[in-house]
Amino acid sequence: MKNVEMKVENNILTIKVDLSKEFGPSSSGKTIIIASTEGNISVPEKESIKIGLNVYKKK
Repeated sequence: MKNVEMKVENNILTIKVDLSKEFGPSSSGKTIIIASTEGNISVPEKESIKIGLNVYKKK
């Protein structure tokens, strides 16, 4: 994961992303990656639930 923090409290998933960070261009080169789970991953403490997250901005 790049710049993604997740936690589950009382069955509520909270996702934290620092919007000031950048990880360079996407593979297409059209956007700048801010955060990514880099594919689908399990939610903490809920292995059967998956999440895939990409946060990006236009170049």
